[in-house]
Amino acid sequence: MVGLAGTFSRFCPFRVLVIGDFMLDTYTFGTVQRISPEAPVSVVQVESEEKRPGGAGNVVLNLTSLGGFVSCFGRIGDDVAGMDMKNSLSYAGVDTAGIFVDSNFQTPVKNRIIADNQQIVRVDFEHVEPLAQELEGRVLDLFTKLIDGVQVVAISDYGKGFLTDTLLAGIIQRAKDASVLIVVDPKGCDFSKYRGVDVIKPNLKEAYLASGLPAEAPLEDVADRILQETGAAIVMITRSNDGISLFDRNRNHKVFPVKVRDVKDVTGAGDTVLAMVTCALANGMSVDEAIQLSNLAAGIAVERLGCARVTIPELAMRLLDNDVVSKIFEEDHIFALQEILKNKQSVLVGVNSGEGLTAGTFRCLSSIARNCDRELIVYIRDSCIDDDFVRILASLSEVGFIVVKSESIEHICKVINPDEVFVIEDDTLVPVNHAMAILA
Repeated sequence: MVGLAGTFSRFCPFRVLVIGDFMLDTYTFGTVQRISPEAPVSVVQVESEEKRPGGAGNVVLNLTSLGGFVSCFGRIGDDVAGMDMKNSLSYAGVDTAGIFVDSNFQTPVKNRIIADNQQIVRVDFEHVEPLAQELEGRVLDLFTKLIDGVQVVAISDYGKGFLTDTLLAGIIQRAKDASVLIVVDPKGCDFSKYRGVDVIKPNLKEAYLASGLPAEAPLEDVADRILQETGAAIVMITRSNDGISLFDRNRNHKVFPVKVRDVKDVTGAGDTVLAMVTCALANGMSVDEAIQLSNLAAGIAVERLGCARVTIPELAMRLLDNDVVSKIFEEDHIFALQEILKNKQSVLVGVNSGEGLTAGTFRCLSSIARNCDRELIVYIRDSCIDDDFVRILASLSEVGFIVVKSESIEHICKVINPDEVFVIEDDTLVPVNHAMAILA
Protein backbone atom coordinates (compact mmCIF):
# COMPACT_ATOMS: atom_id res chain seq x y z
CA MET A 1 0.00 0.00 0.00
CA VAL A 2 2.95 2.34 0.57
CA GLY A 3 3.66 2.26 -3.14
CA LEU A 4 0.09 3.22 -3.89
CA ALA A 5 0.26 6.54 -2.02
CA GLY A 6 0.74 9.32 -4.57
CA THR A 7 3.82 11.46 -4.95
CA PHE A 8 2.04 14.52 -3.70
CA SER A 9 1.05 12.91 -0.41
CA ARG A 10 4.71 12.79 0.59
CA PHE A 11 4.92 16.56 1.00
CA CYS A 12 5.84 17.66 4.52
CA PRO A 13 7.46 20.74 6.11
CA PHE A 14 11.12 21.18 5.19
CA ARG A 15 14.01 23.59 5.76
CA VAL A 16 15.93 25.24 2.92
CA LEU A 17 18.43 28.03 2.50
CA VAL A 18 18.04 30.26 -0.57
CA ILE A 19 21.17 32.07 -1.72
CA GLY A 20 21.43 34.62 -4.47
CA ASP A 21 20.42 37.96 -5.86
CA PHE A 22 17.45 39.53 -4.10
CA MET A 23 15.63 42.33 -5.89
CA LEU A 24 12.34 44.17 -5.86
CA ASP A 25 9.72 43.64 -8.55
CA THR A 26 7.26 46.48 -8.96
CA TYR A 27 4.15 46.42 -11.12
CA THR A 28 2.31 49.40 -12.53
CA PHE A 29 -1.16 48.41 -13.73
CA GLY A 30 -3.33 50.57 -15.94
CA THR A 31 -5.14 51.01 -19.24
CA VAL A 32 -4.24 52.51 -22.61
CA GLN A 33 -6.84 54.79 -24.15
CA ARG A 34 -4.78 57.13 -26.31
CA ILE A 35 -1.45 57.81 -27.98
CA SER A 36 0.81 60.51 -26.55
CA PRO A 37 0.85 63.81 -28.50
CA GLU A 38 4.56 64.08 -27.58
CA ALA A 39 5.73 60.88 -29.26
CA PRO A 40 4.22 57.79 -30.96
CA VAL A 41 3.86 55.88 -27.70
CA SER A 42 0.93 54.72 -25.59
CA VAL A 43 -0.23 56.72 -22.58
CA VAL A 44 -0.87 54.43 -19.60
CA GLN A 45 -3.51 55.62 -17.17
CA VAL A 46 -2.28 54.13 -13.90
CA GLU A 47 -4.85 52.32 -11.76
CA SER A 48 -2.71 50.52 -9.17
CA GLU A 49 0.83 49.57 -8.19
CA GLU A 50 2.32 46.56 -6.42
CA LYS A 51 5.67 45.62 -4.92
CA ARG A 52 6.87 42.02 -4.59
CA PRO A 53 10.18 40.30 -3.80
CA GLY A 54 11.87 39.30 -7.04
CA GLY A 55 14.82 37.20 -8.15
CA ALA A 56 15.87 34.94 -5.29
CA GLY A 57 13.02 36.52 -3.32
CA ASN A 58 10.48 35.01 -5.70
CA VAL A 59 12.08 31.59 -5.18
CA VAL A 60 11.71 32.11 -1.44
CA LEU A 61 8.01 33.00 -1.64
CA ASN A 62 7.27 29.95 -3.79
CA LEU A 63 9.05 27.73 -1.27
CA THR A 64 7.04 29.13 1.63
CA SER A 65 3.84 28.47 -0.33
CA LEU A 66 4.97 24.85 -0.68
CA GLY A 67 5.41 24.36 3.05
CA GLY A 68 9.06 25.30 3.44
CA PHE A 69 10.77 27.03 6.33
CA VAL A 70 13.12 29.29 4.41
CA SER A 71 16.21 31.23 5.37
CA CYS A 72 17.69 33.82 3.02
CA PHE A 73 21.32 34.61 2.27
CA GLY A 74 22.07 37.64 0.14
CA ARG A 75 22.44 41.41 0.12
CA ILE A 76 20.42 44.53 -0.41
CA GLY A 77 21.42 48.13 -0.80
CA ASP A 78 21.01 50.81 1.83
CA ASP A 79 17.83 52.02 0.16
CA VAL A 80 14.04 51.98 0.31
CA ALA A 81 13.73 49.22 -2.30
CA GLY A 82 15.93 46.91 -0.26
CA MET A 83 13.94 47.46 2.93
CA ASP A 84 10.64 47.00 1.06
CA MET A 85 11.88 43.68 -0.28
CA LYS A 86 13.20 42.48 3.09
CA ASN A 87 10.08 43.57 4.96
CA SER A 88 7.87 41.72 2.46
CA LEU A 89 9.81 38.51 3.07
CA SER A 90 9.69 38.96 6.84
CA TYR A 91 5.94 39.50 6.65
CA ALA A 92 5.67 36.15 4.79
CA GLY A 93 7.36 34.41 7.73
CA VAL A 94 10.79 34.09 6.12
CA ASP A 95 14.04 34.18 8.12
CA THR A 96 15.85 37.25 6.74
CA ALA A 97 18.76 37.25 9.21
CA GLY A 98 21.09 36.31 6.35
CA ILE A 99 20.20 39.37 4.25
CA PHE A 100 22.75 42.08 4.93
CA VAL A 101 23.03 45.69 3.80
CA ASP A 102 25.86 46.63 1.41
CA SER A 103 26.19 50.42 1.35
CA ASN A 104 28.07 50.25 -1.95
CA PHE A 105 25.22 48.43 -3.69
CA GLN A 106 21.89 49.49 -5.17
CA THR A 107 19.01 47.04 -4.71
CA PRO A 108 17.89 46.05 -8.23
CA VAL A 109 14.34 47.11 -9.11
CA LYS A 110 12.41 45.84 -12.11
CA ASN A 111 9.29 47.87 -12.85
CA ARG A 112 6.85 46.19 -15.21
CA ILE A 113 4.26 48.40 -16.88
CA ILE A 114 1.14 46.34 -17.54
CA ALA A 115 -1.77 47.75 -19.52
CA ASP A 116 -4.95 45.82 -20.28
CA ASN A 117 -3.39 42.59 -18.94
CA GLN A 118 -0.36 42.92 -21.23
CA GLN A 119 3.18 43.86 -20.23
CA ILE A 120 4.18 46.70 -22.55
CA VAL A 121 7.57 47.68 -21.15
CA ARG A 122 9.94 46.94 -18.28
CA VAL A 123 12.10 49.59 -16.63
CA ASP A 124 15.16 48.35 -14.71
CA PHE A 125 17.03 50.23 -12.00
CA GLU A 126 20.22 48.35 -11.28
CA HIS A 127 23.98 48.48 -11.28
CA VAL A 128 25.99 45.24 -11.20
CA GLU A 129 28.47 45.54 -8.35
CA PRO A 130 30.70 42.58 -7.33
CA LEU A 131 30.79 41.86 -3.63
CA ALA A 132 33.84 43.57 -2.15
CA GLN A 133 36.71 41.16 -1.53
CA GLU A 134 37.08 42.27 2.08
CA LEU A 135 33.45 41.26 2.73
CA GLU A 136 33.67 37.73 1.35
CA GLY A 137 35.14 36.14 4.48
CA ARG A 138 32.62 37.78 6.80
CA VAL A 139 29.74 36.84 4.52
CA LEU A 140 30.94 33.23 4.33
CA ASP A 141 31.02 33.03 8.12
CA LEU A 142 27.39 34.17 8.13
CA PHE A 143 26.52 31.38 5.69
CA THR A 144 28.10 28.81 8.01
CA LYS A 145 25.75 29.89 10.81
CA LEU A 146 22.70 29.63 8.56
CA ILE A 147 23.25 26.15 7.13
CA ASP A 148 22.62 24.23 10.35
CA GLY A 149 19.53 22.01 9.99
CA VAL A 150 19.01 22.84 6.31
CA GLN A 151 18.05 20.02 3.93
CA VAL A 152 18.73 21.75 0.59
CA VAL A 153 20.63 24.84 -0.50
CA ALA A 154 19.07 26.58 -3.52
CA ILE A 155 21.30 29.04 -5.38
CA SER A 156 19.48 31.63 -7.50
CA ASP A 157 22.14 33.48 -9.48
CA TYR A 158 20.92 36.51 -11.42
CA GLY A 159 24.42 37.82 -12.13
CA LYS A 160 24.14 40.97 -10.00
CA GLY A 161 27.59 40.52 -8.44
CA PHE A 162 26.84 38.99 -5.04
CA LEU A 163 27.87 35.45 -5.96
CA THR A 164 31.56 35.95 -6.71
CA ASP A 165 33.65 32.95 -7.69
CA THR A 166 35.35 32.96 -4.29
CA LEU A 167 32.10 33.14 -2.37
CA LEU A 168 30.49 30.43 -4.49
CA ALA A 169 33.46 28.10 -3.95
CA GLY A 170 33.23 28.62 -0.19
CA ILE A 171 29.46 28.14 -0.09
CA ILE A 172 29.58 24.94 -2.13
CA GLN A 173 32.44 23.45 -0.10
CA ARG A 174 30.81 24.20 3.26
CA ALA A 175 27.46 22.85 2.07
CA LYS A 176 29.15 19.65 0.92
CA ASP A 177 30.98 19.36 4.24
CA ALA A 178 27.58 19.55 5.93
CA SER A 179 26.17 16.89 3.51
CA VAL A 180 23.54 19.34 2.24
CA LEU A 181 22.18 18.95 -1.30
CA ILE A 182 22.88 21.91 -3.61
CA VAL A 183 20.64 22.98 -6.50
CA VAL A 184 21.62 25.95 -8.67
CA ASP A 185 19.89 28.12 -11.26
CA PRO A 186 23.00 29.42 -13.06
CA LYS A 187 23.94 32.61 -14.87
CA GLY A 188 26.67 33.54 -17.29
CA CYS A 189 28.82 31.55 -19.67
CA ASP A 190 31.26 30.04 -17.16
CA PHE A 191 29.68 27.23 -15.20
CA SER A 192 32.98 26.08 -13.70
CA LYS A 193 32.27 28.42 -10.76
CA TYR A 194 29.46 26.03 -9.77
CA ARG A 195 31.74 23.02 -9.53
CA GLY A 196 30.57 20.66 -6.82
CA VAL A 197 26.81 21.30 -6.96
CA ASP A 198 24.45 18.34 -7.20
CA VAL A 199 21.84 19.67 -9.65
CA ILE A 200 22.24 22.52 -12.15
CA LYS A 201 19.27 24.01 -14.00
CA PRO A 202 20.10 26.24 -16.98
CA ASN A 203 17.66 27.16 -19.71
CA LEU A 204 18.39 26.15 -23.28
CA LYS A 205 20.13 29.38 -24.26
CA GLU A 206 22.29 29.39 -21.13
CA ALA A 207 23.23 25.74 -21.64
CA TYR A 208 24.53 26.25 -25.18
CA LEU A 209 26.33 29.45 -24.19
CA ALA A 210 28.06 27.80 -21.24
CA SER A 211 29.03 24.70 -23.24
CA GLY A 212 30.76 26.73 -25.95
CA LEU A 213 29.18 24.48 -28.58
CA PRO A 214 27.41 25.73 -31.73
CA ALA A 215 23.63 25.91 -31.92
CA GLU A 216 23.50 22.84 -34.18
CA ALA A 217 25.33 20.64 -31.65
CA PRO A 218 23.28 17.80 -30.12
CA LEU A 219 21.78 18.66 -26.74
CA GLU A 220 23.37 15.51 -25.33
CA ASP A 221 26.83 16.94 -26.06
CA VAL A 222 25.88 20.23 -24.44
CA ALA A 223 24.71 18.48 -21.29
CA ASP A 224 27.80 16.27 -21.20
CA ARG A 225 30.05 19.33 -21.39
CA ILE A 226 28.20 21.00 -18.50
CA LEU A 227 28.32 17.85 -16.36
CA GLN A 228 32.05 17.52 -16.91
CA GLU A 229 32.69 21.18 -16.14
CA THR A 230 30.60 21.31 -12.96
CA GLY A 231 30.92 17.77 -11.65
CA ALA A 232 27.16 17.83 -11.06
CA ALA A 233 25.18 14.61 -10.89
CA ILE A 234 22.25 16.02 -12.83
CA VAL A 235 21.68 18.78 -15.37
CA MET A 236 18.12 19.93 -16.03
CA ILE A 237 17.74 22.01 -19.18
CA THR A 238 14.48 23.94 -19.32
CA ARG A 239 13.21 24.35 -22.88
CA SER A 240 10.13 26.53 -22.55
CA ASN A 241 7.15 24.90 -24.33
CA ASP A 242 9.26 21.80 -25.03
CA GLY A 243 9.45 20.95 -21.34
CA ILE A 244 12.56 19.90 -19.42
CA SER A 245 15.40 17.63 -20.54
CA LEU A 246 17.17 15.66 -17.82
CA PHE A 247 20.70 14.29 -18.22
CA ASP A 248 22.97 12.37 -15.85
CA ARG A 249 26.65 11.42 -15.95
CA ASN A 250 25.86 8.22 -17.87
CA ARG A 251 24.41 10.30 -20.74
CA ASN A 252 20.91 9.09 -19.96
CA HIS A 253 18.40 11.53 -21.40
CA LYS A 254 14.77 11.92 -20.38
CA VAL A 255 12.30 14.50 -21.65
CA PHE A 256 9.46 15.74 -19.46
CA PRO A 257 6.78 17.57 -21.45
CA VAL A 258 4.95 20.55 -19.99
CA LYS A 259 1.19 21.11 -20.16
CA VAL A 260 0.04 24.73 -20.14
CA ARG A 261 -3.56 25.80 -20.52
CA ASP A 262 -3.13 29.50 -21.22
CA VAL A 263 0.23 31.30 -21.27
CA LYS A 264 -0.14 34.87 -19.99
CA ASP A 265 3.32 35.69 -18.65
CA VAL A 266 6.51 33.62 -18.37
CA THR A 267 7.97 36.01 -15.78
CA GLY A 268 9.44 34.04 -12.88
CA ALA A 269 8.75 30.60 -14.36
CA GLY A 270 12.39 29.63 -13.82
CA ASP A 271 12.10 30.64 -10.16
CA THR A 272 9.04 28.42 -9.81
CA VAL A 273 10.92 25.45 -11.26
CA LEU A 274 13.88 26.00 -8.93
CA ALA A 275 11.55 26.23 -5.93
CA MET A 276 9.60 23.11 -6.89
CA VAL A 277 12.72 21.02 -7.51
CA THR A 278 14.14 22.16 -4.18
CA CYS A 279 10.90 21.32 -2.38
CA ALA A 280 10.62 17.87 -3.95
CA LEU A 281 14.24 16.92 -3.24
CA ALA A 282 13.92 18.18 0.34
CA ASN A 283 10.96 15.80 0.69
CA GLY A 284 13.04 12.85 -0.47
CA MET A 285 11.50 12.52 -3.92
CA SER A 286 13.44 11.39 -6.96
CA VAL A 287 14.72 13.84 -9.55
CA ASP A 288 12.17 12.47 -12.04
CA GLU A 289 9.34 13.19 -9.61
CA ALA A 290 10.80 16.63 -8.89
CA ILE A 291 10.80 17.54 -12.58
CA GLN A 292 7.27 16.28 -13.16
CA LEU A 293 6.04 18.44 -10.30
CA SER A 294 8.13 21.37 -11.57
CA ASN A 295 6.44 21.23 -14.95
CA LEU A 296 3.04 21.29 -13.27
CA ALA A 297 4.03 24.23 -11.07
CA ALA A 298 5.52 26.19 -13.97
CA GLY A 299 2.37 25.52 -16.02
CA ILE A 300 0.31 27.14 -13.26
CA ALA A 301 2.71 30.09 -12.87
CA VAL A 302 2.72 31.13 -16.53
CA GLU A 303 -1.08 31.32 -16.54
CA ARG A 304 -0.83 34.49 -14.43
CA LEU A 305 0.66 37.93 -14.84
CA GLY A 306 3.93 38.64 -13.09
CA CYS A 307 5.82 36.40 -10.68
CA ALA A 308 3.29 33.97 -9.21
CA ARG A 309 3.36 31.91 -6.02
CA VAL A 310 2.15 28.35 -6.60
CA THR A 311 0.44 26.83 -3.56
CA ILE A 312 0.02 23.24 -2.43
CA PRO A 313 -3.77 23.23 -3.04
CA GLU A 314 -3.31 24.55 -6.60
CA LEU A 315 -0.65 21.96 -7.33
CA ALA A 316 -2.79 19.20 -5.88
CA MET A 317 -5.82 20.10 -7.97
CA ARG A 318 -3.73 20.18 -11.15
CA LEU A 319 -2.07 16.89 -10.26
CA LEU A 320 -5.40 15.19 -9.65
CA ASP A 321 -6.41 15.96 -13.23
CA ASN A 322 -4.01 13.24 -14.39
CA ASP A 323 -3.17 11.12 -11.33
CA VAL A 324 -5.97 9.80 -9.14
CA VAL A 325 -3.43 7.97 -6.96
CA SER A 326 -2.50 11.41 -5.63
CA LYS A 327 -5.79 11.35 -3.73
CA ILE A 328 -4.34 8.77 -1.34
CA PHE A 329 -2.71 9.85 1.92
CA GLU A 330 -1.16 7.97 4.80
CA GLU A 331 -1.03 9.46 8.28
CA ASP A 332 2.69 10.21 8.08
CA HIS A 333 1.98 12.39 5.03
CA ILE A 334 -1.14 14.18 6.22
CA PHE A 335 0.51 17.63 6.04
CA ALA A 336 -0.26 18.02 2.35
CA LEU A 337 -3.91 17.09 2.86
CA GLN A 338 -4.12 19.58 5.71
CA GLU A 339 -2.84 22.32 3.40
CA ILE A 340 -5.29 21.36 0.65
CA LEU A 341 -8.25 21.47 3.02
CA LYS A 342 -7.26 24.69 4.77
CA ASN A 343 -10.34 26.93 5.05
CA LYS A 344 -12.48 24.27 3.36
CA GLN A 345 -15.38 22.26 4.72
CA SER A 346 -15.18 18.47 4.56
CA VAL A 347 -17.02 15.24 5.39
CA LEU A 348 -15.18 12.12 6.57
CA VAL A 349 -16.65 8.70 5.78
CA GLY A 350 -15.28 5.39 7.06
CA VAL A 351 -15.52 2.33 4.78
CA ASN A 352 -14.29 -1.27 4.88
CA SER A 353 -12.29 -2.34 1.83
CA GLY A 354 -12.90 -6.02 2.58
CA GLU A 355 -16.58 -5.61 1.75
CA GLY A 356 -15.76 -4.36 -1.75
CA LEU A 357 -17.27 -1.42 -3.56
CA THR A 358 -20.89 -2.49 -3.45
CA ALA A 359 -23.78 -0.65 -5.05
CA GLY A 360 -24.85 0.43 -1.58
CA THR A 361 -21.42 1.91 -0.75
CA PHE A 362 -21.37 3.79 -4.03
CA ARG A 363 -24.90 5.05 -3.42
CA CYS A 364 -23.93 6.36 0.03
CA LEU A 365 -20.85 8.18 -1.27
CA SER A 366 -22.77 9.62 -4.21
CA SER A 367 -25.50 10.83 -1.88
CA ILE A 368 -23.03 12.85 0.22
CA ALA A 369 -21.29 14.28 -2.83
CA ARG A 370 -24.60 15.19 -4.44
CA ASN A 371 -26.16 16.86 -1.41
CA CYS A 372 -23.27 19.06 -0.25
CA ASP A 373 -20.44 21.10 -1.71
CA ARG A 374 -17.91 19.91 0.90
CA GLU A 375 -14.84 17.79 0.17
CA LEU A 376 -15.54 14.08 0.62
CA ILE A 377 -12.73 12.25 2.46
CA VAL A 378 -12.86 8.47 2.73
CA TYR A 379 -11.04 6.71 5.56
CA ILE A 380 -10.22 3.02 4.95
CA ARG A 381 -10.99 1.29 8.24
CA ASP A 382 -9.39 -2.11 7.56
CA SER A 383 -6.02 -3.13 8.95
CA CYS A 384 -5.45 -5.29 5.83
CA ILE A 385 -6.32 -3.04 2.93
CA ASP A 386 -7.35 -4.25 -0.52
CA ASP A 387 -5.25 -2.25 -3.01
CA ASP A 388 -7.66 -2.85 -5.89
CA PHE A 389 -10.52 -1.48 -3.79
CA VAL A 390 -8.55 1.67 -3.01
CA ARG A 391 -7.63 2.17 -6.68
CA ILE A 392 -11.26 1.88 -7.75
CA LEU A 393 -12.34 4.21 -4.95
CA ALA A 394 -9.73 6.77 -6.01
CA SER A 395 -11.06 6.70 -9.57
CA LEU A 396 -14.49 7.93 -8.45
CA SER A 397 -15.03 11.62 -9.08
CA GLU A 398 -17.26 11.79 -5.99
CA VAL A 399 -14.30 10.97 -3.73
CA GLY A 400 -12.02 13.89 -3.00
CA PHE A 401 -9.31 12.20 -0.92
CA ILE A 402 -8.55 8.88 0.76
CA VAL A 403 -6.78 8.29 4.08
CA VAL A 404 -5.23 4.88 4.77
CA LYS A 405 -3.15 3.28 7.53
CA SER A 406 -4.06 5.67 10.28
CA GLU A 407 -3.36 4.46 13.82
CA SER A 408 -4.95 7.59 15.25
CA ILE A 409 -8.02 8.71 13.35
CA GLU A 410 -8.69 11.09 16.24
CA HIS A 411 -5.48 12.92 15.30
CA ILE A 412 -6.53 12.94 11.66
CA CYS A 413 -9.88 14.47 12.56
CA LYS A 414 -8.13 17.23 14.50
CA VAL A 415 -5.78 17.94 11.63
CA ILE A 416 -8.34 18.08 8.82
CA ASN A 417 -11.25 19.12 11.08
CA PRO A 418 -14.21 17.51 9.21
CA ASP A 419 -17.64 19.03 9.71
CA GLU A 420 -19.31 15.61 9.87
CA VAL A 421 -18.17 12.01 10.33
CA PHE A 422 -19.98 8.89 9.05
CA VAL A 423 -19.38 5.17 8.61
CA ILE A 424 -20.92 2.92 5.99
CA GLU A 425 -22.30 -0.27 7.52
CA ASP A 426 -24.51 -2.77 5.67
CA ASP A 427 -24.74 -0.34 2.75
CA THR A 428 -26.14 2.33 5.06
CA LEU A 429 -24.68 5.71 5.94
CA VAL A 430 -24.46 5.98 9.73
CA PRO A 431 -23.51 9.28 11.46
CA VAL A 432 -21.08 9.04 14.40
CA ASN A 433 -20.52 11.58 17.16
CA HIS A 434 -16.98 10.67 18.18
CA ALA A 435 -13.93 10.36 15.98
CA MET A 436 -12.79 7.11 17.58
CA ALA A 437 -16.09 5.47 16.58
CA ILE A 438 -14.89 5.40 12.97
CA LEU A 439 -12.19 2.87 13.82
CA ALA A 440 -12.94 -0.73 12.87
